[in-house]
Amino acid sequence: MNGYERMMAAIRREQPDRAPLWELIINRPVIEGLAPDLFTPGKKRSYEADPQGATRLQADFIEMEDLDGITVFEDGHVEWLKDDIYRDEWGIVWQVPDSGIPYAVEHPIRSESDLDGYSAPDPEADYRMKSLEMVVDRFKGRRAIVFLGHDGFEFSHYLRGMQNLLMDYLVNPDFARRMARIVTDYKARVLERAAEIGADVLCTGDDYAHNQGPIMSPAHFEEFVLPYLQEVVDVAHTAGLPFLKHTDGNLWRILDMIVDTGIDALDPIEPVAGMDIGRVKRLYGDRIALAGNVDCSYLLPRGTEEEVVEAVKETLAKGGVGGGLILASSNSIHPSVSPANYRAMVRAARQFGRYPLDADMVAEYATKDYAARYRHTDHTD
Repeated sequence: MNGYERMMAAIRREQPDRAPLWELIINRPVIEGLAPDLFTPGKKRSYEADPQGATRLQADFIEMEDLDGITVFEDGHVEWLKDDIYRDEWGIVWQVPDSGIPYAVEHPIRSESDLDGYSAPDPEADYRMKSLEMVVDRFKGRRAIVFLGHDGFEFSHYLRGMQNLLMDYLVNPDFARRMARIVTDYKARVLERAAEIGADVLCTGDDYAHNQGPIMSPAHFEEFVLPYLQEVVDVAHTAGLPFLKHTDGNLWRILDMIVDTGIDALDPIEPVAGMDIGRVKRLYGDRIALAGNVDCSYLLPRGTEEEVVEAVKETLAKGGVGGGLILASSNSIHPSVSPANYRAMVRAARQFGRYPLDADMVAEYATKDYAARYRHTDHTD
């Protein structure tokens, strides 16, 4: 099997030749650590200034590591306000720290009058899909092309600010719905275009939870988030593509609703957040494929290579029996991940993830809980 066949079989909950390897995001410090020859040093804003260059770097790394899938984002234009601060097409202002991962520092929708005069960017812009077109030309039919977009929640809180949005749910629900409508209309069309151009899997990255539970109440999730998630799931299925939902955190209180939308796969199943992949497999494995579960909060940044191998074995034993598992981190390969530990994870997945899985390994690791030691760890240690 090639990477595309392996990934698609896993998403269909079938058993490929081995568990496929994929990541939502692999940030540039890890790429630089493992493949310095691929990396051209430059200013930290280079990814935002040259999204196709950033995608090419990702593609080169994925080719070198022989991963089974690649994630692609839409392209956009930005206005640089300072060397480390830019404004995007939505009017959101972002700061780029040394890690290279931008975070929002200014939100353009402060009032209803701001929204009255607001227009979303043009989803039909000719530059929007340049990175995807490049990846389709390079990998179509060989590696699974996962297009990462959004549903209605994440860009709503980028536009409004998280606390303001959650307060709107309580005191101004129509305002919150208007924002979600603007965001979802744009994002759904971008996902439709990605399907037309050649993406193999559609995905949204809106995070709904933290380690203790959902960011909002289940009732507010059902009212203000779920309908827009349903719309983008339907976009994928209308196009004949599977839908992979990425959301961090402890999802148990809202997981039934998420699965009921018809998602085909769930990522990243964070064990530190109490998302035991074995339990998810038992409860939902006949309806969805699973992706993730190798902790990137503590283990991949600070654990030993031996501990990483143990976590991979446990993930396979709990989530991989019979297929339906994509081996990945519990969020992303972010700048704090040890390059050596990521390499150990990839090698262990190839060594121990071949089907049929070793029965002795499954018996030994299916009841273990490697993440227990991390659940009460102080992030400041």
